[in-house]
Amino acid sequence: MKARNRIAIVLAAAAFTFTGCASTSKQESVGEYIDDSVITTKVKAAIFNDPALKSSEINVETYKGVVQLSGFVSSRTMVDKAVASAQGVRGVVSVKNDMRLK
Repeated sequence: MKARNRIAIVLAAAAFTFTGCASTSKQESVGEYIDDSVITTKVKAAIFNDPALKSSEINVETYKGVVQLSGFVSSRTMVDKAVASAQGVRGVVSVKNDMRLK
């Protein structure tokens, strides 16, 4: 009996989660959130793989495919490289540059 209740609760929660997750202008759906997480990870990897960039100084956030880069870097060249790295990632709609020079 307990197993049936647990299964029913899990199925009800799953149904509620997937039917109640429509995307709005202020909220992402579950699929969009997962897509944005993948994009963020790929952008971080692209920045990390560029030996000229100090990846620990650059923060990456993604919302609906728009990547925001922030943090402090030492030169304009590093800003340009980070933006170019982000733009080269599949799924990136646009890049907002909020990085500051030290």
